[in-house]
Amino acid sequence: MTTDLTTHHIHYERDRYGIVTLTLDLPGSANVMNTDYRIAMAAAVDRLEAERDGISGVVVTSAKETFFAGGDLDALIAVTPDTAPAFAAELAAIKDQLRRLETLGRPIAAAINGSALGGGLEIALACHHRVCLDDPAVRLGFPEATLGLLPGAGGVTRTVRLLGVQAALPLLTEGRRLRPGQAREAGWVHELAAGHDELLDKARAWVLANPGAVQPWDTPGHQVPDLKPLDPASYALLAAGPAVLRKKTHGCYPAPEKILAAAVEGALLDFDTALRVESGYLLELVTGQVAKNLIGTFWFQLNELKAGRSRPSGHAPYRTRKVGVLGAGMMGAGIAQVSAVAGIDVVLKDVSAEAAERGRARIAEALGERHATALDRITPTGDDADLAGCDLVIEAVFEDRRLKNTVLAAAESAAPPHAVIASNTSTLPITGLADAVPDPDRFIGLHFFSPVARMPLVEIIRGEKTSDATLARAFDYVLQIGKTPIVVNDSRGFYTTRVFGTYITEGAALVAEGVHPALVENVARKAGMAVGPLAVLDEVTLTLPLQAHDQALDQATPGAPYADPAYRLLDTLARELGRTGKAAGAGFYDYPADGGPKTLWPGLTARWTKPDDAGVPEQDIHDRLLFVQALETVRILGQGVLTSVADANIGSVYGIGFAPWTGGTLQFVNAYGPQAFVDRADHLADTYGERFRPPATLRGKAGHGKGF
Repeated sequence: MTTDLTTHHIHYERDRYGIVTLTLDLPGSANVMNTDYRIAMAAAVDRLEAERDGISGVVVTSAKETFFAGGDLDALIAVTPDTAPAFAAELAAIKDQLRRLETLGRPIAAAINGSALGGGLEIALACHHRVCLDDPAVRLGFPEATLGLLPGAGGVTRTVRLLGVQAALPLLTEGRRLRPGQAREAGWVHELAAGHDELLDKARAWVLANPGAVQPWDTPGHQVPDLKPLDPASYALLAAGPAVLRKKTHGCYPAPEKILAAAVEGALLDFDTALRVESGYLLELVTGQVAKNLIGTFWFQLNELKAGRSRPSGHAPYRTRKVGVLGAGMMGAGIAQVSAVAGIDVVLKDVSAEAAERGRARIAEALGERHATALDRITPTGDDADLAGCDLVIEAVFEDRRLKNTVLAAAESAAPPHAVIASNTSTLPITGLADAVPDPDRFIGLHFFSPVARMPLVEIIRGEKTSDATLARAFDYVLQIGKTPIVVNDSRGFYTTRVFGTYITEGAALVAEGVHPALVENVARKAGMAVGPLAVLDEVTLTLPLQAHDQALDQATPGAPYADPAYRLLDTLARELGRTGKAAGAGFYDYPADGGPKTLWPGLTARWTKPDDAGVPEQDIHDRLLFVQALETVRILGQGVLTSVADANIGSVYGIGFAPWTGGTLQFVNAYGPQAFVDRADHLADTYGERFRPPATLRGKAGHGKGF
């Protein structure tokens, strides 16, 4: 065997059978499609072509734990219209290298020894045969769409020709990450291997057995399986595809639509022209604002948070061994479930063992047989004494201060003296709740979101006396259960609940002013919000914002007339008409007893809607719903409740469903342009109220041309 390392980070080894193994080994912990890769691959392909007559085939594999991590996001986020031509030239060079590899005239096999995402899968698809390590940690896929991009190194073009448009589109537009077995079923992978030696053996055996291998698309007469020029059978796909995508994206996300365009247009063209079409659409996306929003927040800022940006330094990592959960209702059961699935023993405590057992039964129903061992970790109880071995106790009872104080005091007395005591409150100040325990430096807020098993965020609230050690342990627990932590300082409603409140009350305000409720809901979804504000109000119950409003103002007479039209409307619906929300079967929507689809209550339009939606333009509705949340975030940051832009952006999207295409509430301000945002907010304030008036901190930033 001959070995030569002169190809700059791609090891070139030829064995006695003439098989060359190219082992990708770029600087850093993972292989990335960057300048180093481009130079190294150019040298490797040049050498393969020069030594072609002495080569029987090629195996491409990796020296890293993963096969290949994808594109260089530092470079991608920096591309501008001015630098786009240079980027296009580099992209063309990368695609040319892969094209030369697959048309070398020798069989090429990929030995995929770890996850192959984005550019890594594109390299593998440029090989004639793909063998993948059958490891449960391995994933294959194209996550580009989730970052506002498309697979631009041949991923769209090759996947469409390999699988057909209909099978390819979900994989390309939804960012699905498949396990090896799933990738084989989909058609990305041909064979699986149980170990690394078998992986390489299978790849080399295939090379020797298939000397005349060519790509399907290089076979004369090849056509995309389900899309042929001038074929009437293809018309249904062409007609339905854009409508289906628009229903999902509401026009907020250009990447899936560009992927569809590249897929369909490319399918009707020759292969090399299709590659150029794919590149053109990637250039449009990479220079656009949405991609920069998504990459900045959901790659750089998210990784920053998970790496411990908000965790106090100087404290050793801590693994929670046993957690006590107070309250076996929806939230408590959810917290117990995710903790047990993460391998933590759980004591689920309620007013009685029977009530706790009912909570455990709900968990069993949710988990099914897949997580039987997790269920075994949950011990239901009605006795505080069973909390004796817990190093973390989380209270998850109703939002009533006296009730919380009672259960917290009892639990703290039973738990070990080193245990961290936490509350899952969504509104009540942590510093006040800490009075229930004798050692407030061990007390902290852990605000989970519903449904707990699905929502990725936990908002950690630091009270005035919470110690760094307590915060570090809480942070580690959130990571241990697979959630994303943000850290905020204490305040009524903290961060997410305050911003969430502005969204739902703005929706109510629009209806109270005379805007048709259907328009409010539809514009909210078109703006990128996951659920309309009126539907959300029904889910949380209309009494919740009324109670929060009463507590905040210490209103002496609940039900007395409210000054704010939004709260007057909620008061009328909930307290006068008994329409308190989904749980009651009636709120903004009607909920049929037979479980049929909900519909907006006709009484809303009869009682409140005005002709021409009270003269409120659709763009104003759109902006009011987004601006009111962004402005509240700016205020919270200025008050020191939020301490980082990353916490704000990730928290707004992961916690309360702020439009993801914006990159979060503060990135929305940045992308809009701080001065333009201030000007627009002033217009909204002049027209609709002072809640839209920008705070002085934002004016100062805008005046200096600075963002967040």
